Amino acid sequence: MGTRERIKFAASTYQRGKLTSRVPTSAQLRKHKDGQYYIHIQIKDEPPKPIKSDKVIGVDFGRRDIAVTSVGDKWDGKQIQNVRDRYARVRASLQEKASKGTRSTRRRARRILKRLSGRERRYQTWLNHNISKLIILSALQHNAIIAIEDLTGIREHTNEQPRSKIERRRSNSWAFFQLRMFLNYKAVQYGVEVVAINPAYTSQTCSECLHIHPVKGKSYRSGKSFKCGHCGNHCDADENGSKMISIVGADFVNPLGGSVLCCNLADHICAAILQTTSGLLKAPGF
Repeated sequence: MGTRERIKFAASTYQRGKLTSRVPTSAQLRKHKDGQYYIHIQIKDEPPKPIKSDKVIGVDFGRRDIAVTSVGDKWDGKQIQNVRDRYARVRASLQEKASKGTRSTRRRARRILKRLSGRERRYQTWLNHNISKLIILSALQHNAIIAIEDLTGIREHTNEQPRSKIERRRSNSWAFFQLRMFLNYKAVQYGVEVVAINPAYTSQTCSECLHIHPVKGKSYRSGKSFKCGHCGNHCDADENGSKMISIVGADFVNPLGGSVLCCNLADHICAAILQTTSGLLKAPGF
């Protein structure tokens, strides 16, 4: 070699668009398994300034519905649950065969299990990428900030409760952390602010009148249904939860001009909300 050679740079319109208005910092020429050479270019991209707005979209995460927003968007979790259950059945069958079979049978079973695990993981990742992107686009459309629940430690907490083996597996396979991670980095990329609020009582408080059941330990929520005994509001429980997350998030973004006041809520709700480090700021006079 010893001399420089000029190579024509073949790139699609999409790839050239990625380089527009961005500063390349380094590049590597790599030979891939197909024998072709590809150039990997690293670029420096300054994220846009976060949106400043009093509007807040609340997002309620769950297993039955993966995500429900306060503006009416919803992503059903039934399909991904069916996919997980189907792979779980196949894994159990293969593991049983491997435990009773020959060495070659165990080897084939392990190979198939690895392939199935990759498929399930890729499907979950693809789904979370799509959901997080649509939530961000909705925030851009409404010029709004996104409020989500701070679910730190939720898996450990739910595992302490008595449940069946199937329910425990379904809970542990819930990839909410990945969805939140995707939402956070896409938010930075598009200039959307994300705030995490204390989820305490957001699923039990009526988003219309801000009341909860007067008896501590009881709730107006029953499964997927929410019916307020104070104002009569009847709606989907996750939709009500997302609206409450939006209300609490609005008070976090604008603590002096929000709609949630301690005089409207039960004492133990006020205490839970005001103790959070990532939720409401304490209003003057309390």
